[in-house]
Amino acid sequence: MMQKLLIFILLAMSVPLAAQWTLSGTVSDKDGAPLIGASVFEKDNLNNGTITDIDGKFSINLSTSAESVIISYTGYDTKEIEVSQGMMPLSLVLDEASELLGEVLVIGYGSTSKKVLTDNVAKLTSKDISNIAVSNFQSTMSGKAAGVRINQTNGKVDGGINIRIRGTASISAGSEPLYVLDGMPLINVNESSNSAPMNPLLSLSPSEIESIDILKDASSAAIYGARGANGVVLITTRKGKAGKASISLNVSSGVSSATNTVKFLNAAQYKELFTEAAINTFGEDDGRAEAEGTFDFLSNGTDWRNNEVDTDWTNLAFRDGSQSDIDLSVSGGDQKTQYFFGGAMNKTKGIILGNDLQRISARLNLKHQISDKISAGMNLGVSKTIIERVDNDNSFTTPLQAIAQSPLSPAYNEDGTPNPNTLYANFLLEDLYANYTTNLRRITGKAFFEYNFIKNFKFNSDLGYDLSNQTEDQFRGNLTPFMSTNGYAFNSNATSENYIWSNYITYNKSLSAGSSLNVILGQEFNNSDRVFGSVEGTQFPSDDFQTIASAAEIISGDGQNSRYNFLSYFTRATLNLQDKYFIKGSIRRDGSSRFGSNQRYGIFPAVSVGWIVSEESFLSDNSKLSFLKIRGSYGQLGNSEIGNFASKTLYNGTSYNRASGIKLIQPGNNDLTWEKSNQLDLGLEFGLFSDRVFGEIDVYNKITDGLLFRVPLPGSSGQTEFNKNIGKLESKGVEFVLNTKNITGQDFQWTTSFNIANNRNKIIELPNDNADIINDENISRVGFPVNSFYMVDFAGVDPANGDALFYTDGEGTTTTSDFEEANRVVAGNPQPTWISGLTNELSYKGVALTFTFVGEWGASIFNGGGVYQSSSADYFDNQTIDQLTRWQKPGDITQVPQARLYSQNGTGTSTRYLQKTDFIRLRNVMLSYDIPSTITKRLRLGSARLYLSGVNLLTFTDYAGYDPESRADVSGVGFDNGYDFYSAPQAKTTSLGININF
Repeated sequence: MMQKLLIFILLAMSVPLAAQWTLSGTVSDKDGAPLIGASVFEKDNLNNGTITDIDGKFSINLSTSAESVIISYTGYDTKEIEVSQGMMPLSLVLDEASELLGEVLVIGYGSTSKKVLTDNVAKLTSKDISNIAVSNFQSTMSGKAAGVRINQTNGKVDGGINIRIRGTASISAGSEPLYVLDGMPLINVNESSNSAPMNPLLSLSPSEIESIDILKDASSAAIYGARGANGVVLITTRKGKAGKASISLNVSSGVSSATNTVKFLNAAQYKELFTEAAINTFGEDDGRAEAEGTFDFLSNGTDWRNNEVDTDWTNLAFRDGSQSDIDLSVSGGDQKTQYFFGGAMNKTKGIILGNDLQRISARLNLKHQISDKISAGMNLGVSKTIIERVDNDNSFTTPLQAIAQSPLSPAYNEDGTPNPNTLYANFLLEDLYANYTTNLRRITGKAFFEYNFIKNFKFNSDLGYDLSNQTEDQFRGNLTPFMSTNGYAFNSNATSENYIWSNYITYNKSLSAGSSLNVILGQEFNNSDRVFGSVEGTQFPSDDFQTIASAAEIISGDGQNSRYNFLSYFTRATLNLQDKYFIKGSIRRDGSSRFGSNQRYGIFPAVSVGWIVSEESFLSDNSKLSFLKIRGSYGQLGNSEIGNFASKTLYNGTSYNRASGIKLIQPGNNDLTWEKSNQLDLGLEFGLFSDRVFGEIDVYNKITDGLLFRVPLPGSSGQTEFNKNIGKLESKGVEFVLNTKNITGQDFQWTTSFNIANNRNKIIELPNDNADIINDENISRVGFPVNSFYMVDFAGVDPANGDALFYTDGEGTTTTSDFEEANRVVAGNPQPTWISGLTNELSYKGVALTFTFVGEWGASIFNGGGVYQSSSADYFDNQTIDQLTRWQKPGDITQVPQARLYSQNGTGTSTRYLQKTDFIRLRNVMLSYDIPSTITKRLRLGSARLYLSGVNLLTFTDYAGYDPESRADVSGVGFDNGYDFYSAPQAKTTSLGININF
């Protein structure tokens, strides 16, 4: 009886086993990349389905009657595959429905495709940023993302990088985006000690980067909460893929020069102008005596009367630069382990004398599939950058200030040593007898773990680490200008250490064919420490002793230690209905030690929706409109870049009659919190003619509230001001993107990508009853853009007597020659209102040409150096060539006042020195040739490409200064002030290279 019962039970159990069988396989794209989250369904039972994992793998139990399965993935053509019980695992390749729509975008703690995206995200791939002859990766993005403005402060190799995503979102807090490398927020602190900002991300080589995703709207950036108000730049480094090992070698070398130089007076012109200026001021005899006496001094014993010396100081300050790059990478792996190893070296000789850069970097990325459910890996990057620097633009010893020197002054003495007897300090003395070296060492890394613990659920734990160490070593010898202390040395050491631990669970469920739900729930802790120390010493025995240990007198020292941290909780849910209706919501709660105890936590929500209208029946058969999507988003972001101690009550040690004590240096504010940015974005995406034409239109409005300001306190408090959230700023604009496949032949292809964006900001509210905030030539006033130019309006030159004229009112009707009688007016905007980029790619068989133009319109620059170099010969600084068109006799019509020595005829701060900076620039161009496979096979190479590339080769502008993009690296007048002061132009570079794949 028991035996019969056992047989019955076994037969009963075998029924369901026999009624089902398991099909497994992988789903990938045409390049072999796994498609994560692809849907696999039994055709006649759409309730029976699964999705692929991170490696594109799937396993599904099918009924014995199943004849086929349906595989679908957003942005790819759906595929139906016939199946039969007992068949081998499948290896499926899906074809992209549209190259753009199928593009995978990184969005923070996950990824999605362009087709289902409800946010505004711009993506750049390694193709967009590779083989461009620049030392920093940020410049490679220029002109390739709508609404993203990217400029290097000036032409120094270490010059700071300024990125503004959708304009300016703050007045006093930080304006740079958050950079995230493989999920790790990067340290982006300028540690320069000479007031000239340096790019702290120089340590990252462009050759390491696989893709860059720029999160522009609130919905995409809200997952980063209190740090997302200025946008987020997500950087993904290169990874290995399963398959045969691939070795890639890239070598290039090029030459550089200044994009533009300004023409100044030669010796004969200099004597003519300044003799005339002196006569106009002192009369014929006294004027000539004044001029010739000064010429005697400036010529340093040479015969100026016969033009024995005619020094071109511009030619001495600039030089021909060069750039060399080499990078080698090895990648590959099998189904369980993938690896990438790469190393790169860059050597850049700057276009300014004494300015050089060398960088060596390496990266190792590993991933291993421990089991069917568990994978782990690590990313590790190390680099060292050595920079030979020059002084900031406001220093007499910086090379570009040499243009102020008289051409009558010899640069060198007869013995070849620099001449110290010049109008201003001879920078050649600084170049010969001083050095200023910055070393930047960087380690970035991440260890990650992923566990698919039950169906549709996975757990990720990521531990990221970023270490930045910057040392500065400066020595000025006994023969340098202004030296009275037998040498001077300065050493500093700044170390920032950042770690972040992220833990999050992802739920990914296919609801039915074309419908899915994705939910992320996570927690994150971020801690950052900074230690800084510096010391200065003088009185060295000789210039042979240059370390601080040899200083007989230590004149100052500084030490700082700071820490901040974030504790965050976040969630995001994305619902896809029928592959045409999309809803996404996210919320993040951030707590930060930077803010007051009463406002330490903030909540940052966002929501977005999308509708693919072209999937509806009334448009599905339209032969011309291949794609149409409407999307919208709204959310709140924060700006936490206000420093570590803005909310704290701060004390400092002090001395009272040689007794130690403490003093209050900053009153605290327990209600101080982050600036909050509320942003609305509405977008339209369209594809025409099977997506041969694909475009996007976005309009947005961003209101930043709670701007951080220092507001006055009553004198009885013992302090003059404290930090408070008060003020409001509006930034709004429109963006347009158009990508076209102009020609798609077998031999010849031509594609175009165009973007243009308009942005306007306006101050809505300011502290102290909306009182103006004036900073030299700039003003922040309600109703006007941030940092608008504020100065006297130049009215030209009086034809009767050569006086400079100025308007006395804002109407431009009445004038005066007395500068003090004229009133200041809001005169211009330092930020462009329009920016644009145009990229074309043409290829014919093995020859390809790619070029990108960028443009800016609407901004102005105040040429602070113009007060001296275009001053109507007010002092003996050499003058720009246009000063020869000065007024000389009654009736002359000109914009250059009469030359008058020491008379300040038109040299006051006015719109005379304010110019529009509209420009179009050929940012980069590359001509390449793929060596035929018949040759590479004989050489046992996989492929080889020769290329010729150029950066900033052409510039079209009416700006009379060095460069419409360059700004002064002077303390107190940042990039957003629009101030130019002897600022070096960008470099233009031509480079020849070869790329070989083994």
